[in-house]
Amino acid sequence: MQTQSYADFSAVFQQRTQAFRVPVHGTIEVTRRCPLTCAHCYNNLPMGDHEARQSELTYEEHCRILDEITESGCLWLLFTGGEILARRDFLDIYTYAKQKGLLITLFTNGTLITPRVADALVQWRPFSIEITLYGRTRETYERLTGIPGSYDQCMRGIRLLMERNLPLKLKTVAVTMNVHEIWAMQQFAEEELGLEFKFDGLINPRIDCSASPLAVRLTPEEVVALDLQDTKRTAEWQELMVRCNGLVHSPQTSDQVYHCGGGISSFAIDPQGKMSICVLSHVDTYDLRQGSFREGWEGFLGRVRKKKLTRITKCIACGIKAVCGMCPANGELEHEDPEKPVDFLCQVAHLRVQTMGFPVPSHGECEYCEGGTGYEALQRSVLALQSGSVGAWTTSGSNAMALPPVSAGPMASGCASGGCSACSLAAVHQR
Repeated sequence: MQTQSYADFSAVFQQRTQAFRVPVHGTIEVTRRCPLTCAHCYNNLPMGDHEARQSELTYEEHCRILDEITESGCLWLLFTGGEILARRDFLDIYTYAKQKGLLITLFTNGTLITPRVADALVQWRPFSIEITLYGRTRETYERLTGIPGSYDQCMRGIRLLMERNLPLKLKTVAVTMNVHEIWAMQQFAEEELGLEFKFDGLINPRIDCSASPLAVRLTPEEVVALDLQDTKRTAEWQELMVRCNGLVHSPQTSDQVYHCGGGISSFAIDPQGKMSICVLSHVDTYDLRQGSFREGWEGFLGRVRKKKLTRITKCIACGIKAVCGMCPANGELEHEDPEKPVDFLCQVAHLRVQTMGFPVPSHGECEYCEGGTGYEALQRSVLALQSGSVGAWTTSGSNAMALPPVSAGPMASGCASGGCSACSLAAVHQR
């Protein structure tokens, strides 16, 4: 009998359903309350925030929405926060979702996982669990989270899940406060625990557009230096550059604001029941307390997806857009303008492409292309990266560069997010 891998099945299934605009991927933020006070987080609120608790969807409202999203075709669902376990009834909501037949991923910081929680997850096994590790040492972890004792609570949560052989992965967000321990975290996860590990160096402002998380954001050079210090990561970027060489979007669709999966195959719902394109975008929202999911999906988000660009920017004809994190949601958070390019992301993309030996096709008036005001400074950063003079963090033996050493120059996310649902949720399930 011929068999098919899950990754192949998932890819084919998504390609086929996308043509019919089926909401197969969903993200539900059950709360924004969290016991941690991480400096980089884009949406966390205090555990005792009475207003936040009172505004959250009730258990009954969650059940009604879960009924409606599964009826509309949702298959994969991500529960995120805040901290999902900040809600005392989260396991009830989760169990109901499991009974609907959904393939569920959980994003958590792990600090509130108890034997009772872990046992419940054994009974109703999730598709995947991802815990964010904020540092390899207690000192670094708790300096970032701001909560004494949180490191030991996280370690306990990891241990409880591993003892029950639950599908666990670890990840981190690389910021100025923990970047020196990225490779130690990777070694701990992969070699000591035998778990998959990933990290991301791109963070964004808070959803209220506060720039406070950017105080701990790495420079563009440091972001690329981390890419280059991991041979597997470098190879993946190079493969993507070869595969997506040239324009990402066809001339026929380049006049649209959105090009991601949001509103086509994915959606996000916030703690108050507001549905949007993704967890980072809150300009256009549909209130599920006032209408049905089907009405919001077929009508409201359908119209949002058809929004047209109002002006020409350098992003439209950019041939390296596949390696850039720019999207309308990032434009909204950084500039309150979905069409305005984010300079930080533009620098990262140009550095990433050039340090790995790929050309940057001309795409209009761009500061970082030849003749632009930032071109010479960017070239100096490229040379610094290629000489290994930036980002001299210790790497684990298996990940040290086999090529000439490379490093970096100048250049949203919290534990729960792990990226935008519209852009990256599909990738979570393709393994």
